[in-house]
Amino acid sequence: MSIRTTVTLDDDVIDRVKQQSRSRGESFRETLNQLLRSALVASETQPRRREFRVKPHHGGYYPGLNYDCTESLLEYLEGPQHR
Repeated sequence: MSIRTTVTLDDDVIDRVKQQSRSRGESFRETLNQLLRSALVASETQPRRREFRVKPHHGGYYPGLNYDCTESLLEYLEGPQHR
């Protein structure tokens, strides 16, 4: 069963479908249907991505560090020549 419908295609899509139909020796309609089928199958068979989760880690507290001062933290991590 086929249904006739109106679809608005962008110019670049029309050009590419026409080029494909000429190279395949098929009609525009046949080529468009085949391309749509291929795209639908590809979208259904793509593996689902696993959800990315960030696992929080308590880094601890180091006495003597001023956590409100970025400059002192950089000096502690990278040394006095951090600039």
